[in-house]
Amino acid sequence: MTETVSPARAPSDASADPETPVPFGAAFRVWLRIGLLSFGGPAGQIALMHRIIVDEKQWLSEARYLHALNYCMLLPGPEAQQLATYTGWLLNRTLGGIVAGGLFVLPGALVMLALSALYAGFSEFGVVNALFYGIKAAVLAVVLEALIRISKRALKNGLMYAIAAGAFVAIFAFDVPFPAIIAVAALIGMAGARIAAGKLVVIKGPEAATDVDDSLTGRALMAGGLSHTKPSARFAAGALVVCLTLWLGPIAVLFATLGPQNVFTQEAVFFSKMAVVTFGGAYAVLAYVAQQAVEIYGWMAPGQMLDGLGLAETTPGPLILVTQFVGFLGAYRNPGALDPMTAGALGALVTTWTTFLPCFLWIFLGAPYVEALRGRAALNAALSAITAAVVGVILNLSVWFALHVVFDRVGGVNVGVIKIAVPVWHTVDWFACALSLGAALAMLRFHVGMIPTLAACAALGLGRWYVFG
Repeated sequence: MTETVSPARAPSDASADPETPVPFGAAFRVWLRIGLLSFGGPAGQIALMHRIIVDEKQWLSEARYLHALNYCMLLPGPEAQQLATYTGWLLNRTLGGIVAGGLFVLPGALVMLALSALYAGFSEFGVVNALFYGIKAAVLAVVLEALIRISKRALKNGLMYAIAAGAFVAIFAFDVPFPAIIAVAALIGMAGARIAAGKLVVIKGPEAATDVDDSLTGRALMAGGLSHTKPSARFAAGALVVCLTLWLGPIAVLFATLGPQNVFTQEAVFFSKMAVVTFGGAYAVLAYVAQQAVEIYGWMAPGQMLDGLGLAETTPGPLILVTQFVGFLGAYRNPGALDPMTAGALGALVTTWTTFLPCFLWIFLGAPYVEALRGRAALNAALSAITAAVVGVILNLSVWFALHVVFDRVGGVNVGVIKIAVPVWHTVDWFACALSLGAALAMLRFHVGMIPTLAACAALGLGRWYVFG
């Protein structure tokens, strides 16, 4: 049981300097610990940080933590990683934010790189295919669980259901790009803030705290510290220039040296675009990424996205690290003059850099101004509409995964301008169907954890291969 620190006394790792209430070394050890333990997706990661940062260390108050979380939910990208970056910046300035956000990603990225290399090098082996056969079935259950969880939070009335349904039809039947769906949902939300504000504001900003903030940051503010949290046009301009240079500079170099058709250039551009529109987390954007990676760029086969998501579910760090798997396979299959493994590693690096670098920009640029966002009805309504649209997008992802898990072949039927994916019914895989239903029952009815469910399904897939070949 975690022993919490009494608010009547300062924690032992408190600094005497109100500008840096937590010594950098102590913060570094905590962020490394969080990075190594951050399993379970964003909900588990946010809960882990709350337990350590708020309850155990008392570095932030409950109100300030929730305020930071709500701000991060407004941003594209992984909210848990951005919350770590925000908190690190708050405690130890820019370097603290870089370390906190970097350590949140680095352990999982290294594990994902190793798993991607093993997958690419040994996926032809029967035992590997058998393991991933079972994992795919479990991943479908994981996505369904996420769909139900987000639906309960976002769909509070008929209007929100209508937005979700519209998003599903747009992406499933008309192949409307995910960024366009997000943009339209945001516009509907902002317009609805004036017409039906009460029906759109599902995610609200935190109320002003009435209790005394006795956390380390609260004491530092009372002592006149944390001056870097005050808005500064000079700091904002510096953050903008530095982050944009680090983000867009490598892309410009790739364009100039390798050309726009090179796989590294394509990955840099594509995942930079994803970093700007990934509202709603990894589940919301995965179907769009899979569609583009499979059908447009030819980086991977349809079932391989399921394999990558299964790997990402079992590693620490943000679930969006599945994009690193996509980047690895894309470059591995299109190495050019490079060794395939070297190309894959470089593809993974390009993908990870362009996926996460923008997250630091959003925090360093916007965090000092976060107070100005509180109580903005139009902004909260836009976020609520986006969240409802994300439910429809995740439903599309669930259908897409189900078709490719349960059926060996999937075709399409044109109905006017509508193209609908239709399975080839005689290719149904009854064992995979039963495995997916069993995983869903375990997670939704008996609340079995994600990791045990994945492990059990992988073992059953291996057993099937051992018995039937």
